[in-house]
Amino acid sequence: MTDFVTRRRMMVDTQVRPSDVTKFPIIDAMLRIPREIFVPDGKQEAAYAGRNVRLGDGRVVLEPRTLSKMLDAINIDDDDLVLDIGTGMGYSSAVIARIAEAVVAVEDDESLAAEAQGLLSEYGDNVMLHTGPLAEGAPEHGPYDAIVIEGGVEELPETITDQIKEGGRIVCLFMEGALGTVRVGWKIDGAITWRFAFNATAPVMPGFEKKTAFAL
Repeated sequence: MTDFVTRRRMMVDTQVRPSDVTKFPIIDAMLRIPREIFVPDGKQEAAYAGRNVRLGDGRVVLEPRTLSKMLDAINIDDDDLVLDIGTGMGYSSAVIARIAEAVVAVEDDESLAAEAQGLLSEYGDNVMLHTGPLAEGAPEHGPYDAIVIEGGVEELPETITDQIKEGGRIVCLFMEGALGTVRVGWKIDGAITWRFAFNATAPVMPGFEKKTAFAL
């Protein structure tokens, strides 16, 4: 029988801390949330490997290094309302819920959302699950102090940036081909100012693809 508590500690000690993530709330959350239950059946062993875990249809649970560094870069406070886009089976939202005051988790896949609802009832009692298109976010519950997007982005819709509070921030993994760059954006006077954080990679999420111009 696999000792997942030990696996979680190894994940933090070999993937998270060496990536310069030292904030206690992030370390504590990743030690406490059982990542292995938030992945599809048969992928429990892969949950703690240093790679994205496939959920199907191009969706993934971001690798521990990427998620932890994104949360470190966006610097979530314990009084923040956070929008978590593309929660999948709920792992990212469960982690963020231990750091923030409240989380609105968006998922468009109804089967994933149903799984997330059951898991988050136990591991994220301050998470509200919103089922709908990822690129629409959840404007009725915003605006948000922080927005985290759990996958690759080629183009960021204005519908999402409109949901950031003035002075709030967003973290995105912008994909250009096979290469990805994580950037943090701050909303100042209604405009987003971006800063480079680190490099990572993930599949582009539905609704965040580059719009191809139509030409005759």
